[in-house]
Amino acid sequence: MTAVSLEHRTVPADTGEVTLLIARQVEPGHEAVFERWARGILATAAGFPGHLGHGLFRPSADGAPWFLIHRFRDAEACRRWQESPERAAWFAACEGHHHIEVARRELTGMETWFAEPGAVTPAPPRWKMAISATLAIYPISLAGSYFLVPHLTGLHPVVSSAVIACVFNVLMTYAAMPAVSRLLRGWLRGPRA
Repeated sequence: MTAVSLEHRTVPADTGEVTLLIARQVEPGHEAVFERWARGILATAAGFPGHLGHGLFRPSADGAPWFLIHRFRDAEACRRWQESPERAAWFAACEGHHHIEVARRELTGMETWFAEPGAVTPAPPRWKMAISATLAIYPISLAGSYFLVPHLTGLHPVVSSAVIACVFNVLMTYAAMPAVSRLLRGWLRGPRA
């Protein structure tokens, strides 16, 4: 997938951030008009308080949908944008652009770790996400107990806890969760029961 514009940021699982993923089908021959419209609406959204970043992804193949992505600080910031007169004005002015929304997902919390770029399938069930997160954090906790905690005993508990939280978060975000979600992809995307 080719990113036209995307701000890269880490998505921690416990901050309440919301990622809004919208798929829009564009009729052939109307791509340039749609792209101007999409860039305009994304730029307008970027000016809203609590908007953290956005992206526009071109189709992966002829006839495939375009994807617009918004990231918000929390559900309230997302709601303010979606109910805003500015957003409504962009949609009121898009007649004749020949594009329609074909899918929408709102990802929060741990779902962002399990979202496949460009996919519009639902996130795995929460129980599967919890098991996966446990499998990811267990080796980090074990290694931390042996290699990190002994070096922090002289620090104030508030400082040592902050160091542990920071190290664990970085390892979970960049190493453990990507590895576990890749290894368990088939099971995570399997039956939702």
